Amino acid sequence: MLYDIQSIFLKEKSFENYSDAAVLEFLFTTAGVRGDTQHIIDGLFSTFGSFKGLLEATPAQLMKVPGVTKKTATLVSMIVPLCRIWERANAEQGQSISNRREAEAYCRSLMLGSRKEHFYVIGLNAQCKLIGHQLISQGTLSEVSAYPRSVVETALNMNAHSVIFSHCHPGGTCAPSHEDITSTLQLQRVLNALQILVLDHIIVAGANCYSMAQHGDITFH
Repeated sequence: MLYDIQSIFLKEKSFENYSDAAVLEFLFTTAGVRGDTQHIIDGLFSTFGSFKGLLEATPAQLMKVPGVTKKTATLVSMIVPLCRIWERANAEQGQSISNRREAEAYCRSLMLGSRKEHFYVIGLNAQCKLIGHQLISQGTLSEVSAYPRSVVETALNMNAHSVIFSHCHPGGTCAPSHEDITSTLQLQRVLNALQILVLDHIIVAGANCYSMAQHGDITFH
């Protein structure tokens, strides 16, 4: 079975026809993980319920499963961050963010697999071309603080013509809290005074997004 998966992957770069368990076995065996990998895989799926669940688990949580070593936990924990890097690199290549759909897709790529709330500033030039992004703060499952000074410094250092804010709600819906809206309006006033436009604040919860600009929570003057 392992030889078959290796051959198909080398030829097609695809695991399309294999189960999640078979793919994980291929990964462990190829990486030289020793021991009864099937027992480890069964324990991981039993503990976390799904491939998604075990990929998003922390190394400490993974190592509670019998047979999972520090090496194995590190290997599994690297997958989602590597996917996030690929998503971001793919999104940033010549990226133009000229509409809400493109903005939401980029924000989802930043938040991929996040287990805590993260707050990003995304900088754009006058042609709505992506300059870059900066993680301003990260918090618990339910809150994150956006520090005005850090936001302003980031926008100025990027020499941004405009910015988009984004943060995630990994533990709930993408609807904004009262604090989300009031803090965004405060940041908008500060940046507007510096002639930097705030185009939107997009909240990500899994595959769903909430645009404050679309819902009229922030206005343009």
